Amino acid sequence: MGRLDNKVAFITGVARGQGRAEALKLASEGADIIGVDACAPIATNVAEGATLADLEDTERAVKELGRTMVSAQVDVRDFAGLKAALDEGVRQLGRLDIVVANAGMWNYGLTEDITEEMWDVVQDVNLKGVWHTAKAAIPILKQQNEGGSMIFTTSSMATIGAPNMSPYCAAKHGVSGLVKTIAMELAPYKVRVNSVAPTTVNTKLIHNRPTYALFAPDLPEDQLTRENVEPRFATIPLLDLAWIEPEDIANAVAYLASDDARYVTGLDLRVDAGQILN
Repeated sequence: MGRLDNKVAFITGVARGQGRAEALKLASEGADIIGVDACAPIATNVAEGATLADLEDTERAVKELGRTMVSAQVDVRDFAGLKAALDEGVRQLGRLDIVVANAGMWNYGLTEDITEEMWDVVQDVNLKGVWHTAKAAIPILKQQNEGGSMIFTTSSMATIGAPNMSPYCAAKHGVSGLVKTIAMELAPYKVRVNSVAPTTVNTKLIHNRPTYALFAPDLPEDQLTRENVEPRFATIPLLDLAWIEPEDIANAVAYLASDDARYVTGLDLRVDAGQILN
C-alpha cells in the first residue's frame, strides 16, 4: 500500500530533472500521473530545453512502476493548452488530487543589464506559469469537493536574494506569496497549498556553461568543468555538499501530497541543506 494509492497527480515540467523525479516518486507511492512539459527551447534559459524523448522516458518509467501516465507537450505559458491537457488527463484518469507546479527556468545578469525579454520570460514561466497551473486545477478540485494538495516549487531564493538573479528571485518571491494566498482561498475546500524551496539541485539548470562561468569567472573557458566548479557550489549550503538531488525534492513533494501532511498548509518547506543560514 502506498501513501498515494488511487490518487492522480498533475505535474508540470515533468520531462526530466525534478519533475521526472517527482513523477516517479508519486507513482511509486501509488499515484497515476498527468504530466506536461514544453519539450522545446525557451528563450534566454541557461539550459537546453527538454525533448519529447525525455518526456517519453518519464512516461515509460512511470509505467514500469505499474502506474498510468497521460502526457502532453505543453508550455505553461499557454493557459488554453495547459487547461486542455489537464482536462483530458482528468477525463482519462477520472479525478485530480495533487498538483505540482514545477516547471521553471532562469537566466543571469546584473539588474541594470537584464533585458525586458530576459525579465519577461522568467516571470512568465516561473510565476505566471504557476498561476496558470493553479487556475486550471482549482475549479476541478472545487467541483470534486474531496480536498487535495497543491505544491509549488519556489527556491531558497524566495527567502533571500542573489546577485545576477533578479528576475528569478522576484518570480520565486511572487510564488511564495501566491502559495499563501491560495492556501487561504482553498482552506474551506480542504485543499492544502504549500511549496518546496530547494537549494541548488543536481540538474541541467546548474550543469551548463553559463552557470559554471557565473560561479567561476576566474577560470578560462576550457576549465569550466563540473569537477572544477563543484567546490564553488559547495560554499552555498551549510551542510557539506555541493548540491542536492532531484529525489530529495521529490521526497518532500510526496510528503506534502500525502495524508502525513494533512494539517500542513501555507508552508514554504525548505530543502536547502541550511543555505539560508550559511
